Amino acid sequence: MARPSIVPIALTLDDRTGYTLWAPPWEEDGEEWQAFLGTTVEDTARVHLFPTPAALAQFCRTATDHDLADHPVWPVVVGLGAEDLTPDDDHRYDLDGVYDVAAEAPDRWAVDELAATVDVVGRLADCLDLAEDEDDEDADEEAESQFESVAELVAKPEIGSLGLGAEAFVGRSGEQAWAGVGTALDELWEDVVEEIGEHLDWTGGGTVTLEDYPPASADDDEELEDVPDEHADSLDETDEAGSERPRRRPATGSTAAAPGQAATAGVATIRGGSRITATPAAVAAAQEFWEAVGILPVELVVPEGAGLTLRCYVEDEARFLGRDGEVFLFDTPADLARFCAGREQHDLSGIASWPEVADTDTLPLPADEDRYDLVELTEVLTEVVDGASGLVDHRALAQPVEGVRDVAEYAGLTRVDELLAPSSALGRAVARGDRDPGATLEAPDAAAVRADWEQVVAAVSGAVVFRD
Repeated sequence: MARPSIVPIALTLDDRTGYTLWAPPWEEDGEEWQAFLGTTVEDTARVHLFPTPAALAQFCRTATDHDLADHPVWPVVVGLGAEDLTPDDDHRYDLDGVYDVAAEAPDRWAVDELAATVDVVGRLADCLDLAEDEDDEDADEEAESQFESVAELVAKPEIGSLGLGAEAFVGRSGEQAWAGVGTALDELWEDVVEEIGEHLDWTGGGTVTLEDYPPASADDDEELEDVPDEHADSLDETDEAGSERPRRRPATGSTAAAPGQAATAGVATIRGGSRITATPAAVAAAQEFWEAVGILPVELVVPEGAGLTLRCYVEDEARFLGRDGEVFLFDTPADLARFCAGREQHDLSGIASWPEVADTDTLPLPADEDRYDLVELTEVLTEVVDGASGLVDHRALAQPVEGVRDVAEYAGLTRVDELLAPSSALGRAVARGDRDPGATLEAPDAAAVRADWEQVVAAVSGAVVFRD
């Protein structure tokens, strides 16, 4: 279990955004604990919310009677200011916007946002549920009934699929699962937010009033007004010169306080097959910059070798560092960084945040989720064909296929689209993985899948160019 830490979060409900603190699960005296900044009054547990991080910081400096007062790192939090207690994008939960997100296409952002919102609602219910502290059985049943809708929603199989990522909503079965998510939310979400809302204290323990909260719908406009002029254009879909803004993936998780340890949540060590060696801390530090500019380092492994490039999404379409449908690959992060600092024009030159990329000293170190080893999958399929049936499940296809889909979209590789169609052996295997991720590949199926995959790899290899 991770070391004890405290994370600033923001909750938006009823067109109002409140800031508070969450202590992720930690172990103490052999027991697991989890808590939010709040108190219990008259047998009702409440979470304190504040209109600004500054108001939250003021409360932390002066208040001593709350559920986090005995947390191992609370003494650190007491000395933090508003900037330190401002949540990152991964810890902002818009309970008002759930229906809008569910109405979108199930891309990684929509799925991750819904998964995170449902998760925090479940955690709130767990922490606010006083049933375990009650000795009387009737009181216990009454306490449990306060969060019946939350429990029912979390137990829905379709809602559980959100934790599997966007891959769970690909293909016909995935479309049905996504529709099931929308149906579950239509049936239960209003009751869920009503249950949770009864336990939210918008007065910050009596330190603020409802009039101190600006409408949440005005937040975006206020953020634009607060941005210095030289950076304001980068927040628009296009700047005055027509530069486009990439769609941003949520930033990696961070903590307000964790003694003796840098935050690395959401970032895994680069896997062993990579040419790149970097510590988790180095990858996490690099990701903070790359997530902020919305352009991410990617490693692609093809038969000709492993190389690094950059990728972003513009209007949900993948765009790589390259030109005329060719993806530029570089041997090392330093080689890629030198190219970015140069003046050669390419398909990312028009991105609004590109000047920041060209000027940064932060090395482009890819996170594990942005590595696509096409060769490794070929080898795995060969092992299955040679007799390793039952040892590899369909999930081995998910990440490499995600990478080749993006390259195919950028480079216009229609043959790859054909080979991934539901009627092909490879397409059926990918769909099976979405439907039943734990199903294992068998030798007869793997032979046909490998034949299709080898054609995919050949097409993708033809679209990459190794640069010096």
